[in-house]
Amino acid sequence: MPKKCAIFDLDGTLLYTLEDLYLSLNYSLEKLGYKKRTIDEVRSFVGNGIKKLIERALPQDVSEDTVQKCLEIFVPYYQKNSQNNTKPYVGIIELLGDLKQKGCLIAINSNKIDSAVKDLVNKYFKNYVQCAIGERPNCPKKPNEKGVMDILEILGSDVNNAVFIGDSLVDIQTAKNANIPCISVTWGYCAKNVLEENNKIIADNTAEVYGIISSLLNL
Repeated sequence: MPKKCAIFDLDGTLLYTLEDLYLSLNYSLEKLGYKKRTIDEVRSFVGNGIKKLIERALPQDVSEDTVQKCLEIFVPYYQKNSQNNTKPYVGIIELLGDLKQKGCLIAINSNKIDSAVKDLVNKYFKNYVQCAIGERPNCPKKPNEKGVMDILEILGSDVNNAVFIGDSLVDIQTAKNANIPCISVTWGYCAKNVLEENNKIIADNTAEVYGIISSLLNL
């Protein structure tokens, strides 16, 4: 019998990561002589992977070579500094614990670099998460559904027994592409009204997320 599975986005859903992304991005921009970005600007840039974050932060007319140079500065710096200010949102550990107690498998599908995803999961969620997939060569970024489908295959679940939880329009589209329901959380990096315009299932706190998952998956 297929297992129940809750697949979470990472940044803006489970973890507050914005400040470390902001500082690492501005370090990289400054190294190349470009203007720093505000934290609100960086918030609007995240969600489609590191390369897209850098492309959005740089001037529109820069070359691909400049994007790559910025990427080469950003990646090692962020890997060393990705946990300085990052922390789980309020209620997340309790939510994962409650899901685990109910026998629900927990996975993560993120557009963050795969090595950084695994480092963060190992630090904060290793007792709860059975599978974590980030950006890597053999797995296209969200909203491509391959990461979700790989997770379901690895964990012995299927689309009829899974739900996706995220904070962005990318997460909503990922769930649609995978043909599974999506719970949009409002504490992340996307405005609530934007989420409400694109998804019917909205949660303002972790208690609501738990209730919706329990209902959708019959926990």
